[in-house]
Amino acid sequence: MPVEIERKFLVNDDSWQPLVTKRLRVRQGYFARTPMMRARIRLIDKDQAFITLKSQPGPVTRYEYEYPIPYSEAAEMIDRFSIEPLIEKTRHCLPWGGLIWSVDVFEGLNRGLVVAEVELARAWQDFDLPSWAGKEVTSDPRYGNSNLARAPFISWNERDKPD
Repeated sequence: MPVEIERKFLVNDDSWQPLVTKRLRVRQGYFARTPMMRARIRLIDKDQAFITLKSQPGPVTRYEYEYPIPYSEAAEMIDRFSIEPLIEKTRHCLPWGGLIWSVDVFEGLNRGLVVAEVELARAWQDFDLPSWAGKEVTSDPRYGNSNLARAPFISWNERDKPD
């Protein structure tokens, strides 16, 4: 069973930018939500698409099933079936401490939010935390993409937003 093990952090500054090795434009829409799982379609750049089912997160891990699908069909599904506003972001991939980190710079209704994440092999794996990675938000449900679709960053009260 495929398991995703991920840690998520707010980003303190822009010192990560010179380390970027790849940039991806991401648009994703959620089309099903139950107490047990979320289902989404993700478009990457203009040539890749995936359908993904994710279980509700545990402290650090969750089950994830992801399959490539034809881009044109995925684009149509996003337009027809998304039940909430789309998530739009640029994902910046960069190496740090022997791992690949992703820094997501959100756009649209989540503009102003910048989040870094790293996927790990084990739930409590040690890793080198970069200086630009700030407060850990792994267990804060507001920062999950499916929750950002439902309650976008621009709708948060100023007191709820990170400094």
